[in-house]
Amino acid sequence: MSEAAIHPSAHATALLASLDPLLREWLPRQRWFAGKGRPIGALEAVAATEILPRSAPTGLLHLLLRVRRPLAVSQDAGLDGTAADRLTDCYQLLIGVRRTLPPRLAPALIGHVVEGPLAGSTVYDALHDPRLAGLLLERLRMPGRHGVLRFERDMGVEIPSGLAPRLLTCEQSNSSLVYGDTFILKLFRRVVPGLNPDLELPLELAREGCARVPAPAAWVFADLVGPAAPEESCSLGVLQPYLAGADDGWELALRMRDKGESFTREARALGRATAEVHAALAAALPTVTLGRAQVELVADAMAERLAAAAQSVPALRPYAPGLLTAFEALADLGGEGQAWTAQRVHGDLHLGQCLRSPDGEWSLIDFEGEPARPLAERRLPQPPARDVAAMLRSFDYAASHGTWSPGWAEECRAAFCSGYAEVAGSDPRTDPVLLRAHETDKAVYEVLYEARHRPDWLPVPLAAVRRLAGDGPADEAH
Repeated sequence: MSEAAIHPSAHATALLASLDPLLREWLPRQRWFAGKGRPIGALEAVAATEILPRSAPTGLLHLLLRVRRPLAVSQDAGLDGTAADRLTDCYQLLIGVRRTLPPRLAPALIGHVVEGPLAGSTVYDALHDPRLAGLLLERLRMPGRHGVLRFERDMGVEIPSGLAPRLLTCEQSNSSLVYGDTFILKLFRRVVPGLNPDLELPLELAREGCARVPAPAAWVFADLVGPAAPEESCSLGVLQPYLAGADDGWELALRMRDKGESFTREARALGRATAEVHAALAAALPTVTLGRAQVELVADAMAERLAAAAQSVPALRPYAPGLLTAFEALADLGGEGQAWTAQRVHGDLHLGQCLRSPDGEWSLIDFEGEPARPLAERRLPQPPARDVAAMLRSFDYAASHGTWSPGWAEECRAAFCSGYAEVAGSDPRTDPVLLRAHETDKAVYEVLYEARHRPDWLPVPLAAVRRLAGDGPADEAH
């Protein structure tokens, strides 16, 4: 976020001064906070909006908060080989303000304020409070501005009032509220200027008539005004239909695998759904051709991510030379005149981003892309093979859950590609160099992620690394 564009008001600065010591303790405990295990430097208010005044019996404060880290911390950056470990991040907070907190809201407590304009108040995560969560839905129903906040909606979609909210607890990087099993509001916790793909792409797909993705019903931005940049808008959240009764693709795959049931029918249908979404995205948004120079840049970026990963994860180093051949082969084909079409894609496709309705139809959700990567990178056109490779990796993950079942994974991978070909007209496996390069790049990303966050899962991507490096078939992942 451009600091030149941000001049927080004295009001915002004073409110943060009240909250600063409490937020330093509370932020690292939140699942969506990306700076766990690293010291927090300065906290700076980007903007503060009292959706309900703090003088009311229950206040609601919307805060955009910049979290700085000491300069020395940046030297530890780059486990994912990207700019994820920047010196600053901006977070969206919704804070409830009461004199006392009822016992039912005790788990949401942030703390008791002792100084500043909020002195004597108890502050808490407002999303746990049904009254305040309901107020968010009411604001989304009524387009308009409130401070820096700008609420918009599709007036052709009915959004009933009074839908009972409940907070989902399974998310890692954002927060979501379900309203009466009718709508789901996803709030982006770490925000940057620009249109978030999780709003942008579903809007484009809805205009294209693609029914595979729930169409946005309402959304909210923050408009940040400053002299160096007249206006910077940040996507803050999107309200979409909630697919009640749908099965999460990851959980469904695990259930079926554990029962000894084949998942190939579902995998084939999911391949068709993915190809339909890709076709709609290609129709809705510009496509580009990746020629020699562009392919070399893609291959070089993959090689750089591999080098950074191998430096960070010693277990990867023996396989790095073999993995590098995947990227070299891609660059060689580009040098020989092979070109590929790139377009907007999902960007982080896996079984957990897919929902199967009770009638067996698949939908794709969560188009934000890999949140650790910069927004500009997530919005770049990519070969559709990137999504295909990511789903193939997801089948490997499901097959490794419990007793390693490589045959189950291979059947799913083949069925998915066959289903994709039924819609796209070509099987991804007929372009093995491109597919191997993207699958290798994804496996390297997974090694880094697991090494940092879930070391017990590290054998899963390492098994794929052995295969992709040409060191023979993958051993058991456990």
